[in-house]
Amino acid sequence: MALLPTTTSTSQNSSSARASQSVTNRVPVIFRRLLKFQQMDFELAAWQLTYLCIAPKRVYRNVYFHKQTKNTWARDDPAILILMAGGMLGDSQPHCCISAPKMVVGAAIAWSIAWSYSLYDSIRLIFLMVSRDFLLVGVISATTLWLFANYALLSPPSHTVPADTAVEWAYAFDVHTNAFFPLYLTLYVAQLFLVPVILKTNWVCLWVGNTFYLIAFAQYVYGVYLGLNALPFLIRTELLLAPLLPLFVGYIVSLLGFNVGRWVLNAYFGL
Repeated sequence: MALLPTTTSTSQNSSSARASQSVTNRVPVIFRRLLKFQQMDFELAAWQLTYLCIAPKRVYRNVYFHKQTKNTWARDDPAILILMAGGMLGDSQPHCCISAPKMVVGAAIAWSIAWSYSLYDSIRLIFLMVSRDFLLVGVISATTLWLFANYALLSPPSHTVPADTAVEWAYAFDVHTNAFFPLYLTLYVAQLFLVPVILKTNWVCLWVGNTFYLIAFAQYVYGVYLGLNALPFLIRTELLLAPLLPLFVGYIVSLLGFNVGRWVLNAYFGL
């Protein structure tokens, strides 16, 4: 009888450990390793960021190798997230593709300097750019892509496509991250130097600003398409290019007098 409490206690501890492990396993590896800097390959992440701008298809060729070696389509190294989040801080520094940890934060610092923000407003802008523009939008976009791909794009089960094949949420977040980078360079970096042009009221400046936004979001849509098209078990991935049509129609309509850049900057910075 004396052994019963011990057995019960051991069983409870084992159940608790399994439950804890189950919860942990639901969190993508890339997030579980966010603070393990010594295990991150920043050189590879910088290479990927560079090729996302000049030859994005080349980045997705590594997907197959990653699946064969680690049995997952999604990357497990958060180095690219660290570089992206850091870069939304330091775009004012040269070689932003290589010095990406100074990226989302870098952009915020550069914009804060441009608008002569106080320290409080600068910190607030950094927080908004990293948490809202990059992470929150990323979670929403990844979840939407994950649901759409698994419900509308999966190939029927066959001898080459197992019945349990599905797009991983972590891979959908990877796709967003990769597609976001060219958009980031266009709207968070290059646009900073074109603000005096975008804010002018003549039609030519309106055309320049609106074309800038068209290019940025077209890059994002195309990047998403490349990411999911790389998965061999998805079909009809050309549907992912459908947003280009309303995007282009909206662009044509905006040329009648709606300055997209001025509106966005006003909403963001209260001009």
